[in-house]
Amino acid sequence: MKSELASALESLHPDSFGWALHCCHGDYQRAEDVLQNAYLKVLRRPEAFAGRSEFKTWWFGVIRLTAMEEFRRITFRTSWLGRLVSQNDPPSIATPAASLELAEETAQLREMLAKLSPRQSEVLHLVFYQDLSISAAAEIMGVGVGSARQHYDRGKQRLREMLQEPTPSLAHE
Repeated sequence: MKSELASALESLHPDSFGWALHCCHGDYQRAEDVLQNAYLKVLRRPEAFAGRSEFKTWWFGVIRLTAMEEFRRITFRTSWLGRLVSQNDPPSIATPAASLELAEETAQLREMLAKLSPRQSEVLHLVFYQDLSISAAAEIMGVGVGSARQHYDRGKQRLREMLQEPTPSLAHE
């Protein structure tokens, strides 16, 4: 049982880290900690997966709940100023031009996603980045399928509107 569980977890590791990163709002170190804690939880209790859903859906739910626990723990222990100071930058890219372009695109996307409600952001991440169905995303998020569909549709519509908005001019007056 443990070897099957370990191989299933190993096959999902890249997607799992992407989901943990999303749940930790882009904080790489916190995402690593959350993912490690989620692995420990599951490996200590391999019988926890009851088979009522797909393994990936259940596993992403474990990661999400672990991230929420971590956030509550850190919020409780850290002051507002401490949270501001502890923000991390993403790792550097090979070439400066690629790094700059990626940083600009990432910043723009994060800015747009930050303008969405948390539920809209979560469902869009699960559907587009993790290639899950809306019903699987709903199960991970702990909401009904209808609610997830509504957040999904509204999130896509809002992103579409933001992409059509004119960008501020960089010209000097």
